[in-house]
Amino acid sequence: MVFCSSVVKVTFDFAVKQVLEQLKIVAKGDYATPSSEKRKFGNIVFAAVTLPVKDVKNLLDSLAQKNPKVEGLLKDKDMQNSLKKAHVTLAHKRSHGVPAVASYGAYLQRDVPVGLTALLFSDQSAAFEASVGSVDGEKISSKNQWPHTTIWTGPGVGQREANALPQLYSEGKATRVDINPPVTISGTLEFY
Repeated sequence: MVFCSSVVKVTFDFAVKQVLEQLKIVAKGDYATPSSEKRKFGNIVFAAVTLPVKDVKNLLDSLAQKNPKVEGLLKDKDMQNSLKKAHVTLAHKRSHGVPAVASYGAYLQRDVPVGLTALLFSDQSAAFEASVGSVDGEKISSKNQWPHTTIWTGPGVGQREANALPQLYSEGKATRVDINPPVTISGTLEFY
């Protein structure tokens, strides 16, 4: 009988700990209640702002005309075929948890301005640094350490590798081209 009561105590303590952690998240304001619309969060992997590919390509072309480094990056790349979609990940189920992804539910299908502030690239990947804007006066914050939209990866290189670009830049292994003033592209918040 003692064994059973200790199991119940551990389970109860665990539950209390989980509730306290969730309350801390709510108290910090990192949680927005989802709308009353029904959603199937079990199938959702991440929340992102989807950007129009045409606008992203136009920005790349414009930068290439002004900067020989960007022109060199694009020279041997078939961006028409390699850049089929563009998005800024806000939260990923595996990295940030289901509640973090679900917290963007109130903004689903809403237009979100995204400021593209720099282009970072190495011989393996390229991405625009992104600053996600506001919806109805509320700042939409990405849970990613470095908000960005990946525009190209080399053969056999995964999209996630673009996350390393700021570190590679600090080590002198990547190039950074600032976009001044930043270019704002409006996208749609979606679940994938």
